[in-house]
Amino acid sequence: MRQSIPPLHRAFAKAMRADATNAENILWQALRNKQLEGLKFKRQVPLDGYILDFVCFDARLIVEVDGGQHSESKRDVARDMHFEIRGFKTLRVWNDEVVKNIDGVCLTILNEVKVVGQK
Repeated sequence: MRQSIPPLHRAFAKAMRADATNAENILWQALRNKQLEGLKFKRQVPLDGYILDFVCFDARLIVEVDGGQHSESKRDVARDMHFEIRGFKTLRVWNDEVVKNIDGVCLTILNEVKVVGQK
């Protein structure tokens, strides 16, 4: 059953796609159009009152690209637990890691997909 998304969340997600960070744009170029091992990722997806940076529903994997403001955030911990209860794994990567080592980030994502798939 498809979840109804409030219009405000939908508009905010659309605005976030248009105003993505440099790191988010770099990662999106690596993930879009099933370029990473055929995995279908979506970006800036509103779900359960949150907006996910990237999500692969088939692999049940959420990828969040974070800056320093997310270091040890209680809100992020609660959010990650919310989605873990619903069967998702959240992978958090740092902005500078994406910018400096996109290949390594993509390998990390593929490794997480394999781990999630084994559960």
